Amino acid sequence: MSAVVTDHEHDHEHHDHKPSGIKRWFYTTNHKDIGTMYLVFALIMFFIGGTMAMVIRAELFQPGMQFVEPNFFNQMTTVHGLIMVFGAVMPAFTGLANWMIPMMIGAPDMALPRMNNWSFWILPFAFLILLISLFLPGGGPNFGWTFYAPLSTKYSGDSTALFVFSVHIMGISSIMGAINVIVTIFNLRAPGMTWMKMPLFVWTWLITAFLLIMVMPVLAGAVTMVLTDKYFGTSFFDAAGGGDPVLFQHIFWFFGHPEVYIMILPAFGIVSSIVPTFARKPLFGYASMVYATSSIALLSFLVWAHHMFTTGMPVFAELFFMYCTMLIAVPTGVKVFNWVATMWRGAMTFEVPMMFALAFIVLFTIGGFSGLMLAITPADFQYHDTYFVVAHFHYVLVTGAVFSIIAAAYYWLPKWTGHMYDEKLGQWHFWCSLISVNLLFFPMHFVGLAGMPRRIPDYALQFADFNAFISIGGFLFGASQLIFVWVLVKCARGGEKATAQVWEGAEGLEWEVPSPAPYHTFETPPVIK
Repeated sequence: MSAVVTDHEHDHEHHDHKPSGIKRWFYTTNHKDIGTMYLVFALIMFFIGGTMAMVIRAELFQPGMQFVEPNFFNQMTTVHGLIMVFGAVMPAFTGLANWMIPMMIGAPDMALPRMNNWSFWILPFAFLILLISLFLPGGGPNFGWTFYAPLSTKYSGDSTALFVFSVHIMGISSIMGAINVIVTIFNLRAPGMTWMKMPLFVWTWLITAFLLIMVMPVLAGAVTMVLTDKYFGTSFFDAAGGGDPVLFQHIFWFFGHPEVYIMILPAFGIVSSIVPTFARKPLFGYASMVYATSSIALLSFLVWAHHMFTTGMPVFAELFFMYCTMLIAVPTGVKVFNWVATMWRGAMTFEVPMMFALAFIVLFTIGGFSGLMLAITPADFQYHDTYFVVAHFHYVLVTGAVFSIIAAAYYWLPKWTGHMYDEKLGQWHFWCSLISVNLLFFPMHFVGLAGMPRRIPDYALQFADFNAFISIGGFLFGASQLIFVWVLVKCARGGEKATAQVWEGAEGLEWEVPSPAPYHTFETPPVIK
């Protein structure tokens, strides 16, 4: 038997043998293939979700009813949110984790490769089910991505069961991906890769994976109760049967708030990889970054009801959640300080990944500050359910999470494809995105403070000019992402050959393997000195 094993190893060393054609993608257990599939899937979902946002912005371009029925408008806001959160941002981060974590820790692959394949391949079916529901009689889910009861129970359409099933499948996929990340990082680190030597991207993903395992079952519980309330006569969220609609919000946000940190912690890891490379200095305060990430994760479980200040909670609870929310700003501030300190007196250059990382730091911080404003309970009574909230979370999720994913794509693309991307086109993509995204989301703060409610297909006349600007910004931002696709396609097809290190100043194991990264890396683990 041992001879067979040795032959097999020998085989891998000299032939990157992979099945060709479509079978390769269906059967693959290779972390790089699966990472690529997650990333491509996320990009497709990004454009589907973006198309829905374009429908929303077309309707809101002028006051009055223009293009769509109010019910369809609500389906667009709902499915746009679900697709962007569960279909674009999370799978993109999972794809980056699959691709990079094994290479960063010197592992041959993910620890559970078959489960890895399955956790990806159930996702297209989950989203197929969700998207098909839009074409059913009565339409798809129309109750907001937060699906508050009783909108999602008593007053929802017949397609709610499909929505619930779809969310269950997404949750199963996330939990399996998270288990895989944890087991890989615990068990497959190369000799000498101690905990405090791991790259920050690996740390942030490890902590994210624990968050996922803790909160995804809570979401599963919430959608199951919605299902039984609607179809099986239970009354979890129905006061007439002894339930409580506010209970739904507590359960949902106990998942939902850690979830938003799940969508930003990997971004912190990416920026913590990119900034030191282009400042040509080691990351300032590595240990404090690790502790700050852990603090954010722990505190994320103590702030959920800041989404519910207007539900009539006791004053003590409102104070508790207000102070805990403000407390999260401290470790986040530590991170921003450390990124700035890393750049301080560095030999800075401004390639596209660095430009997106810098935009991330500035614009994510703006989103953080509007979050602090929302944390102030009496002020939130004014902000709640206005466009100010929409502005806040799009600053942290678009100029935050999405910008970091784009930065990561530019940063690691030469390592994935073996070619340098087109720097000029990348800069066009950056500037077009930067200008349009601010035209899109900044005025939302103003219309929100002036009282424009969110999730409504029409508005009062005084908001007309701002909404026209916002919609133009939206269309331009959407169009700008086509440049990104062109950069990706062009880079995959060819271009200037990339070196193994790719970026002068890049440090870490992934920069020691050739570009493009071989199909199998670290068959024999590297030794970290």
